[in-house]
Amino acid sequence: MQYPETKLPNVGTTIFTEMSQLAAEHHAINLSQGFPDFDGPLALLDRVTYYLEAGFNQYAPMAGVTSLRNAIGMKVERLYDCQVNPDTQVTVTSGATEALFAAIGAVVRAGDEVIVFDPAYDSYEPAVELNGGRVIHLALKSPDFSIDWSQVKAAINEKTRMIIINSPHNPTGSVLAATDLDQLEALVAGSDILLLSDEVYEHICFDGAHQSLLRRPSLAERAFVISSFGKTYHTTGWKVGYCVAPAALTVELRKLHQYLTFCTVHPIQLALADFINDYPEHYLELPAFYQHKRDLFCELMAPSRFSFKPAQGTYFQLMDYSAIAPDMDDVTFARWLTTEVGVAAIPVSVFYDCPPEQRLVRFCFAKDDQTLKQAADKLCKI
Repeated sequence: MQYPETKLPNVGTTIFTEMSQLAAEHHAINLSQGFPDFDGPLALLDRVTYYLEAGFNQYAPMAGVTSLRNAIGMKVERLYDCQVNPDTQVTVTSGATEALFAAIGAVVRAGDEVIVFDPAYDSYEPAVELNGGRVIHLALKSPDFSIDWSQVKAAINEKTRMIIINSPHNPTGSVLAATDLDQLEALVAGSDILLLSDEVYEHICFDGAHQSLLRRPSLAERAFVISSFGKTYHTTGWKVGYCVAPAALTVELRKLHQYLTFCTVHPIQLALADFINDYPEHYLELPAFYQHKRDLFCELMAPSRFSFKPAQGTYFQLMDYSAIAPDMDDVTFARWLTTEVGVAAIPVSVFYDCPPEQRLVRFCFAKDDQTLKQAADKLCKI
């Protein structure tokens, strides 16, 4: 039998799976894949148990349970002074990755171009390619990983369907400033260009308020804004996210969502709604919670031979290993760290279309303090 050619010839197993598997095989401390080694809030877990035992174990509404969509709407208004209609503008999805795929699939057609900024999260490009689009890669400027808006202006043409924004940014930890939104507003004004804003780390921003596209009506009217409960509530394995978008775009997103997953696990949605309403201090205090971990990890790593600048957001810290292995590429170095040092990291070059000459790896500091101390002790001995 002749099998069809692959539709994604450049896609293999993700680096996250590879490094986590390697870490497990070598009993290394896993600072590679972005998940906490501590559990979500007890009150939230208790509410899940309550709804499980109360019999909410059948299909949830396709768009998400009403109470959770209402809670999302209230949170968006509280944080970003943006009023959204939970019935027509908020959709609960099975993780942010599903929301990203549905948003791209809803609007990208054959021949369309989508601008992304490298290093870019690896789920964007496959979704664009599967829908017949072409990704235009623009590299973030070193050393602060900021957007060169003159490059964006030069890249925009009649084929540009979408620009994908990610802030706080994975893998670099950089964040957009209000002036970046000013530039973006000016570039898309008067056009039909759509925006996809990946804001899954919206509550992990250390240097000022998160600049959500929802703060700007002129940007929100053309944007899919996506976030993740897994990142906010330390429950990445639940895979619950959501998308806020104008009603017309939401209609199109839901057409795909209903055939990708149809709905998201019912009792967890209900529990999240209760917890958001009853404990709003959790997401308000999250920046300080993770800033403590960032500062602790950076303090512990100060005596090491790595060089770094503290991340502005996310729970990831980039570190330059040039002083340790200047002639070793980052994929090889990350594997060596895992197998020989006992700490797993993510090489940054895998997030680029054309990697620059740099020696960077990404560490996740969403870990217990003791885990960070153990990891730093190993890394400082290199």
